[in-house]
Amino acid sequence: MASASFIVGIVGNIISILVFTSPIRTFSRIVKKKSVGNYKGLPYITTFLSTSLWTFYGLLKPGGVLIVTVNGAGAVLQFIYVTLFMVYAPRDIKVKMLKLVLLLDVIFLGAVIVVTLLVIPKDLRLTIVGVLCAILTLGMYASPLSVMTTVIRTKSVEYMPFSLSFFLFLNAGDWSVYSVLVKDFFIGVPNAIGFVLGSAQLILYSIYRNYKLELEPEKPEKVVDGDTVEKAKEDVEMQSYEEGGDEEAKTKSLGKGKSLPTKRMSRSNSIEKVIRTVSFGPYELSNWRNEHDF
Repeated sequence: MASASFIVGIVGNIISILVFTSPIRTFSRIVKKKSVGNYKGLPYITTFLSTSLWTFYGLLKPGGVLIVTVNGAGAVLQFIYVTLFMVYAPRDIKVKMLKLVLLLDVIFLGAVIVVTLLVIPKDLRLTIVGVLCAILTLGMYASPLSVMTTVIRTKSVEYMPFSLSFFLFLNAGDWSVYSVLVKDFFIGVPNAIGFVLGSAQLILYSIYRNYKLELEPEKPEKVVDGDTVEKAKEDVEMQSYEEGGDEEAKTKSLGKGKSLPTKRMSRSNSIEKVIRTVSFGPYELSNWRNEHDF
């Protein structure tokens, strides 16, 4: 009969692979548009390093087969994501990413493997690599903190998909349980913290997921009652503004049986009005967009 740790580990493998495959929709859009848009490539580079090191850790650890399988699959997927990102990224971003890949995923990873196997005593290898893996996993779980800050500031969950947050929450929780069963401190600590961060993301999502609905302008009511029009005619003066004009108001009288005239507004003024209604400064939205460049 399979042990509890093996069953929990299998479940963890399934959830982790679902997490690793979650960016597929993002990259299908990138390939279709042939542009990376506002997406950042750094998370894929660091996750590739993390999964590669965890694979090495699983090879060093007795009975670490489940660690090898899930992280080996993750490393392959992250390599594909990094490659696609560099193909469709602008030249300046492509150069930056290539430097990071060489520094982190080639030089640093290669140095860790070589030093571990040739310099570090055998009884300390698992500990050294485990510490590095734990630190990188913490970084992976902490990286959404910047996204969480953006969600709070912009009151939009556009760049924090629910499915990814939910599966990160499940993934961290499952591997936390697994670490207790196999008594692995290096797996337990970062995943316990990841579980807390995943919970925080879900809470933020529940708060701001419907915020866009508040930005929808109210539809003007249709006037069907002639008496209502007559009353509006007596009490209301409407001003129309010509786009690009002198901003001089022109009074329009209302005729019986006609709907109320609506105020025309230039595109720029309309955008400013929407921005102010969500408590932004008039230029904060454009600054926020610029911050999402790589």
